[in-house]
Amino acid sequence: MPLKFGTARREYLARFETMLSDAAKRCRPELVLLSAGFDAHVQDPIGSLGLETEDFETLSKLVLGVAKEHCGGKVVSLLEGGYNVTALTDCVALHLSVMNGE
Repeated sequence: MPLKFGTARREYLARFETMLSDAAKRCRPELVLLSAGFDAHVQDPIGSLGLETEDFETLSKLVLGVAKEHCGGKVVSLLEGGYNVTALTDCVALHLSVMNGE
């Protein structure tokens, strides 16, 4: 999803939701493979998108919702980027909570 440097959080989330929904309708997945990167976090030294920890919870819920709607909730999540250990820990914990239905 191409975005400009410094894209606002709300715009990021809205575009992600739209693109994810459109892709799921077109592709009708039997399984969702998620490359879960957290380097867009505001505290990450590499990313430039300024997302907050709770935004990753929202993104995880969106992905899980698509998986439930289209493929019985089947998701494989692979950890990718995230270079601030504190932010990464918090984001991954929330992500796993969502994926586990908590």
